Amino acid sequence: MPRVLRQCPVGLPVHVIQRGNNRHVCFAAEADGKAYAHWLHEGSLKYGVDIHAWVFMTNHVHLLLTPNAEWAVSRLMQFLGRRYVRYFNFQYRRTGTLYEGRFKSSIVQTRKYLLACQRYIELNPVRAGMVTDPADYSWSSYRAHALGRHVKMWSPHNEYLALGTSKLTRSAAYQALFRNKLDQDLVDNIRNAANFGLALGNDKFKEEVESLTGQRQYHLKRGPKPKPKFHPKEEFLL
Repeated sequence: MPRVLRQCPVGLPVHVIQRGNNRHVCFAAEADGKAYAHWLHEGSLKYGVDIHAWVFMTNHVHLLLTPNAEWAVSRLMQFLGRRYVRYFNFQYRRTGTLYEGRFKSSIVQTRKYLLACQRYIELNPVRAGMVTDPADYSWSSYRAHALGRHVKMWSPHNEYLALGTSKLTRSAAYQALFRNKLDQDLVDNIRNAANFGLALGNDKFKEEVESLTGQRQYHLKRGPKPKPKFHPKEEFLL
């Protein structure tokens, strides 16, 4: 099967997922999260990437990014791979790969979908049963968005800034978004888009992304093609 190109056009938000190889632990201690965050911030400045949201889970990460230069996301993830994997292998006296192949990515439509994707990312620890309140999980962007915590690497997206005219009103409005569950169909769409490298958005947005990238934005189901139906009256044609 041909490899899917990681298309991350300049100025469009992208949901990135990187998983540990065979679900291997990627963060075993508090220091690991700090090291990853340090290089994530350094790489974002080096390659021109805005970091809107994140969550560092035990064996994978989710990031919501906007590239400001061509190939910026790919270069950032390569930079992270070199720096963090070297650190992790040295720290835990191991060798070899840490991640499961290349990162997965999905271009995200700003209106309606961006804040939903952001909530999906920050609710990962809740869905995993690690906490009941996203505010209790330290390695996500929820505290920045909902509690106004300062995080050096954080670049709030305009969709978030539009929630209010002050930090207090934005935080309150953001907390209110979490009072209702994400629609399960939307959760499934976010997952499928990321897993298959498809755009997350409405049909018009997908068509625009397909035209921009030259890649199909609809998942084709695997399996054999249906056999043509046989009609006895047409037997003489066989």
